[in-house]
Amino acid sequence: MKPEDWRRIGLRDNEYEMILRILGREPNQVELGMFGVMWSEHCAYKHSKAVLKTFPTTGPRVLQGPGENAGIVEIGDGLAVCFKIESHNHPSAIEPYQGAATGVGGIIRDIFTMGARPIALLDSLRFGTLDDPRVRYLFSGVVAGIAGYGNCIGIPTVAGEVYFDPCYQGNPLVCVMCVGLIEKDKIRLGKATGVGNLVILAGAPTGRDGMHGASFASEELSEASEEKRPAVQVGDPFMEKLLLEACLELIESGDLEGIQDLGAAGLTCAVSEMASRGGTGMEIELAKVPCREEGMTPYEIMIAESQERMLMVVTPEKEARVHAVFQRWGLTSTTIGRVTADGLLRIKMHGQVVAEVPARSLAEDSPVYYPASAKPAYLEQTAALDLAAIPQPADFAQVLLKLLATPNLASKEGVWQQYDYMVRTSTVVRPGSDAAVLRIRGTQKALAMTTDCNARYVYLDPYVGGQIAVAEAARNVVCSGAEPLAITDCLCFGNPEKPEIFWQFRQAVEGISAACRSLETPVTGGNVSFYNETKGEAIYPTPVIGMVGLLPDVTKVCTLSFKAAGDLIVLLGESFDELGGSEYLAVIHGRVQGKPPALDLAKEKALHRVVLAAIRQGLVHSAHDLAEGGLAVAVAECLFAQEIGSRLELATNGLRLDSLLFGESQSRVVLSLPPDSLPALQELAAREGVPCQVIGRTGGDRFQIYVDGAKLVDLPVAQLKSVWQGAIQC
Repeated sequence: MKPEDWRRIGLRDNEYEMILRILGREPNQVELGMFGVMWSEHCAYKHSKAVLKTFPTTGPRVLQGPGENAGIVEIGDGLAVCFKIESHNHPSAIEPYQGAATGVGGIIRDIFTMGARPIALLDSLRFGTLDDPRVRYLFSGVVAGIAGYGNCIGIPTVAGEVYFDPCYQGNPLVCVMCVGLIEKDKIRLGKATGVGNLVILAGAPTGRDGMHGASFASEELSEASEEKRPAVQVGDPFMEKLLLEACLELIESGDLEGIQDLGAAGLTCAVSEMASRGGTGMEIELAKVPCREEGMTPYEIMIAESQERMLMVVTPEKEARVHAVFQRWGLTSTTIGRVTADGLLRIKMHGQVVAEVPARSLAEDSPVYYPASAKPAYLEQTAALDLAAIPQPADFAQVLLKLLATPNLASKEGVWQQYDYMVRTSTVVRPGSDAAVLRIRGTQKALAMTTDCNARYVYLDPYVGGQIAVAEAARNVVCSGAEPLAITDCLCFGNPEKPEIFWQFRQAVEGISAACRSLETPVTGGNVSFYNETKGEAIYPTPVIGMVGLLPDVTKVCTLSFKAAGDLIVLLGESFDELGGSEYLAVIHGRVQGKPPALDLAKEKALHRVVLAAIRQGLVHSAHDLAEGGLAVAVAECLFAQEIGSRLELATNGLRLDSLLFGESQSRVVLSLPPDSLPALQELAAREGVPCQVIGRTGGDRFQIYVDGAKLVDLPVAQLKSVWQGAIQC
């Protein structure tokens, strides 16, 4: 073989030398293609594997951590919640509808492969600025793709986030999370066990779509990326619905020994991972694989990423029943091989061996890299923020209006109205609150779920930014009345071979790990997406956190909106002169600068205890965390659902006025409550050492803010809501 043969599919010269040592000979084209996709960054995690091992992954509730298709956490009553988040960034950049749609399909399969019934979808999206026509095309296409797939398959999309920044102009981020419910004794793993057991492929026929998709996701985007449009898979949500029901029926009846979906790297990934996990091998006959295109070669069949396909291991006596179930659901299923004892993947075409590779070498023995790491030089400039040089606004009301109209803070109703968030009728809290809440049928319990990441913070300080991503996700869950259980993450970064990027990655992982240990929310799985760069310019480091929490009593659920006139407005937590990384500093002063707000994890945990106790004791009518936009924006968001006004009376206590109103100090929550509940709340807060301050009262139809007796804002709620709602049209 020539160097261009392996370089063309993303393998390095040293990696080819490793393959020669593993095989003891030169690989043929099929074998080389199999190594190419399985040793891609997307599948092998070559640059991240060593760092990811530092995550806390165990806990009293964790039933399945990283290493399987999805993580699983116990929630009592014999039930467990199964969840995972993954990205589909590069495909969405060149074909937004199908890129996003197949991202949804893939994460759904990860959940029901474990034996769980998917109950909810969430997303986390990043785009460039909306004044760019191509960004608008990508934005509308991605949202339509998520809606199209989720709505058709009948799984509600209940929560998420959307941010816009120039750094994502050529490289959008499309992360999708799926949550499922499972009886904990029905968990199924992606293992090939039992020598002599049969291997069955079911679902859609194999086509040439998705060729080298895993390799495509492991390189930087460029002008040539448009030519790789065929690498984007094509999804069929109606077939996935049938596949879901057939697989869950077979799992429920105990007819499957192992099950694995075909996603990135297609059949190669499924057979190698199942065999490697089971310590076995497989013999596969490709002539039995149903193909929708004539003349497909063994190479194409092995690496195609056609959607809606599942691989199963069954005992011979169950073979006929398994085929009968798929036939009844209108699906094709074919026995294509058997489990062997020798640890080899022996791939045949019409009886002739076309590839013979150790399963473990593909799934586990890829090279592991330890890249150089260097603190980025830009941090010296960004850290040098002199607050004294930042002028105070002349008109705080206009600042508030401008912030509410910025796409990052404005209502995302235009996005989530395209999603069927009420299908299956279990949605208790719909999109637009801090976290979505779904009841667990047959119990009093409910699940809260959210996605979160302030990438600007991570850019300015990856360690602190990583901590804040976890803390804010937990705060969102707590404000709904739920106890945070665990996280899944989608770590989106630039090229890890650049020392500055790898430093960002390692620091962010350390920050996430520290927060997860403190808040007792282990990492159960996730996804790393590297090479998110365009023309050599990386995105902001964006480690998206997906979190799930448990409400013991669904009747105690809480939302962010003010519910009644005459309630007190209380601020829990402390405010500081912190404008670094804020939306105010970026929008009003055009600066992405400074340090992100400081985070004390002990204080964060104490805040959670106070908020949860107050909600569960029925003391409060609403709870909302303070995040982007600070106090003024957070309170404004509480006004809109019921269109109830409020009057805030604040004191500077030595703070700048803009820090007081728009600073983003951490570990703060705003509550509304009847006056007679205040003593009990103050007692809870005092016990935990959490500052508790009455800052206003609800009522009327205007939003007024007084500071040290001077009126700074006096605007109709209707005007604020109109500006907030009209900023984004999808």
